[in-house]
Amino acid sequence: MRVRAWGVRGSIPTPGSNTAAFGGNTPCVQVTGDDGGELILDAGSGIRALGADLLGRCKRLHILLTHLHLDHIQGLLFFAPLFDPDAEITVWGPPGRIPLRKRLARYLSNPLSPIEIRDLPARVAFEEVPSDGWLLDEFGVRAALVAHRGSTLGYRVEQSGASLCYLPDHEPGLGTTLSSAPASWISGLGLARGATALIHDSQYTDEEYPFRRGWGHSSLSDTLAFAQRSQPERLILFHHDPSHDDGRLQSLAGQATEDAARLGIDGEVQLAREGMAFDL
Repeated sequence: MRVRAWGVRGSIPTPGSNTAAFGGNTPCVQVTGDDGGELILDAGSGIRALGADLLGRCKRLHILLTHLHLDHIQGLLFFAPLFDPDAEITVWGPPGRIPLRKRLARYLSNPLSPIEIRDLPARVAFEEVPSDGWLLDEFGVRAALVAHRGSTLGYRVEQSGASLCYLPDHEPGLGTTLSSAPASWISGLGLARGATALIHDSQYTDEEYPFRRGWGHSSLSDTLAFAQRSQPERLILFHHDPSHDDGRLQSLAGQATEDAARLGIDGEVQLAREGMAFDL
C-alpha cells in the first residue's frame, strides 16, 4: 500500500511562506491499496486537494475520522467527490450517544455551512466503527479509543503483511511514565505495536508540554518513549503545532533524530511533511 500525507498540521490551518516546507493544512492521509482501493484518514483542510486529485477516477471511497474536532473535519465541505452523484462514500467515525451523521450535521448545516448534509449529491453513508477489526475492500482495519479529549480513535490499517498505525491526536503519557508503565495501561499501544509505520502526534516540545498537559497531545519525549514501547519500523511525527514555523520544525527534526539515537530507537524517525509519500 502507498501512503501520502495531504495535511500534517494540527489545530488550525497555517498557510504562508513560513510554513511552506512542512505544510499548513490540517490532518488528511491517503492510503492506496495494491488493488487500487482508497482509504482516507481524517478530513482536515488537506482533503480539499486530495478530492480534486481523486475526482472522476475513484468512485468508491472510505473516510475514517479519528474524532470530530474541527481541524479533522473542516475539509469535508470542500471534498469534491461528495458532490459527485456517482460516488459512493462511507464516512466512519467514533461511537457516541448521537448517531455520527447527526453529529457531523452540526457542522454541515446552517449557520456554519451553506450546504446541509442531506443535500450532498454523492451516495454517502455514515457508520460508527465496529468494536472488532473489519474489512474495508482490500484492507484490514482495527480501531480503538485513545487518550485525547472527546471520543477519539486510533487506526491500524493492514495489507499484505504491512501495517500503518495512525494516532494523530494522542496523549499516552498523561499521568504515567511510558518507559516503565505496564503495557496494558498505555493508550494506543495495542494498535501501534510492531507497525511497519507509525504516524503519531508530536505537537509540543518538551518545554511547551508542561503548560499544555491534558490538552490531548504529546511532547517529543513522550512520542519517542511510546515508540520505544511499540517498536515501529518507521516513526513519523505528526500534528505540528500552528506556532511552529519551518525553522522551528527543522530544529525539532534534528532533535528527534539525536534523541532517538540516544534512546536506541532502531527505526527511522522523521517529521511529516505535506506531500510526502511512501510505500509499505
